[in-house]
Amino acid sequence: MTPPATPHPPETRGPAPPGPWLFDGPAAPRPARGALPAAVLFDRDGTLVVDVPYNGDPARVAPMPSAREAVAAVRAAGIPVGVVSNQSGVARGLLTRRQVEAVRERVEELLGPFAVWAVCPHGPGDGCGCRKPAPGLVLAACARLGVRPADAAVVGDIGADVAAARAAGARGVLVPTPVTRPEEVAAAGTTAPDLLAAVRLLLSAPHATCADGPARPDTVVPLGRAAGAS
Repeated sequence: MTPPATPHPPETRGPAPPGPWLFDGPAAPRPARGALPAAVLFDRDGTLVVDVPYNGDPARVAPMPSAREAVAAVRAAGIPVGVVSNQSGVARGLLTRRQVEAVRERVEELLGPFAVWAVCPHGPGDGCGCRKPAPGLVLAACARLGVRPADAAVVGDIGADVAAARAAGARGVLVPTPVTRPEEVAAAGTTAPDLLAAVRLLLSAPHATCADGPARPDTVVPLGRAAGAS
């Protein structure tokens, strides 16, 4: 079990300003045209890296199975990649911005640079518009990349990720883990057994958003244990 995080001194806490934190990466490639997504946004914890609750220690960052291959495949297709992440540990006094940045830097050491990071530092009761399942992180990341949310895709491991995509008008793909609730899987519409399968789906199937209605059966990847998955 993960040991409880130690709150930081009061001077490092304080209320977070409204809106998400945005971290820019290197210049993004020209957004893809046609059937491919114009951008692919990944959730961080439980999707790109193993979920360590309120993690502020770069040494504890470990990629999820197939994360390197999945992100590399999107980049190879000329599509900008970004991260959209709730980090309520900031609002709870368990994380500082510096720690969030340190973990971000470690993720990029392991998986390569992302064109944009959109991070919500607020808690569930703060009433912000960026904490997933609200659409703010997706909208902010798309605005920074210069793409329409309707042309973007979001990949995550829980229902809030897919709901945020839907609320923003983007396409959502759920990659369930043992902590994903059955009702979240049932409501997702499009699921994939692992991250690489999710990316292959996005790169091979015509791009569709929630505005297009429920996913067609031929765009849903059946759930199952992927090779090499833990």
